[in-house]
Amino acid sequence: QVELVESGGGLVQAGGSLMLSCASTGFVDYYSAMAWYRQAPGKQRELVASVRLRSPKYYAEAVKGRFTISRDYAKGTVSLEMNSLKPEDTAVYYCNYNNVNWGQGTQVTVSS
Repeated sequence: QVELVESGGGLVQAGGSLMLSCASTGFVDYYSAMAWYRQAPGKQRELVASVRLRSPKYYAEAVKGRFTISRDYAKGTVSLEMNSLKPEDTAVYYCNYNNVNWGQGTQVTVSS
């Protein structure tokens, strides 16, 4: 069983930056995706970015050019560097492994 723990959320002004990190325990297959999702109040959870070995990284259109996903395969961690943050990026961000395992979520709030 894979367990995921996120960290790094917080409050930031528009235009600022945050780095989210996700640590995993248990066996993590390099060829399975690790991803970041987010859920804003009143909205459905949406995929933000994903990464897996030997595949192009995926980014949602809304975050392209501003967010960067990185994965340390040896350590079983995945990070999300978020730059030029906008108020509409405000959401709870969740780490995901293989479309099955979820972290508890971390709040990101961007003030205008």
